[in-house]
Amino acid sequence: MASLQQTTSSAAPATPSLPRLILGSSSKYRKELLSRLQMPFEVVVPDIDETPRPGENPEATALRLALEKARTVALAAPNALVIGSDQVATLDGEQIGKPGNHENALAQLRKMRGRRVIFHTALCLWDSRQSQAGQAAQIENIQTFVTFRDLPDAELDAYLRIEQPYDCAGSAKNEGLGIAILEKIESTDPTALTGLPLIALTGMLRRAAFPFFIR
Repeated sequence: MASLQQTTSSAAPATPSLPRLILGSSSKYRKELLSRLQMPFEVVVPDIDETPRPGENPEATALRLALEKARTVALAAPNALVIGSDQVATLDGEQIGKPGNHENALAQLRKMRGRRVIFHTALCLWDSRQSQAGQAAQIENIQTFVTFRDLPDAELDAYLRIEQPYDCAGSAKNEGLGIAILEKIESTDPTALTGLPLIALTGMLRRAAFPFFIR
């Protein structure tokens, strides 16, 4: 059963002119991206099972988990806007997870070199001020197409030892040195690949009447 693992505060409390904004994620990358909006928000980590279901395609997995994260946090947070997000990387329809260690990361990069990888970044904004689930949830999947350079093992190994992106699906940090092993990034939302599509998010927040430029 899903539960809330912990709660931390990342900024000052919401002002009367701002609704409570909560990021339902343990990702430091998503936290850093959300900070760009210069709005107070909290971080609440939902403890959910992120295992893909049998026969579930990658896009469906990402969308389901983004929704589940946002909904789980929203159940304990009335009168709040809760952000849930999940990312699944795929090559030839096969999911590529977080490598966890050097050996797995090197195997991933070997498999992806010279290839085009699809990153599904699902985003859900749950407005717990709404009583109906159908009205509360806005959800979208943003696809990013990443072409990896065809590099030799020695370069891939050297990159991994420097940046150690073992907590990143696809084994590369595009916002860091990992950009040097990429040949092309195609996306309508430039921060989606890092984990939180801010163009899509700000659109959802606007539809939820979130005021951006009021202090």
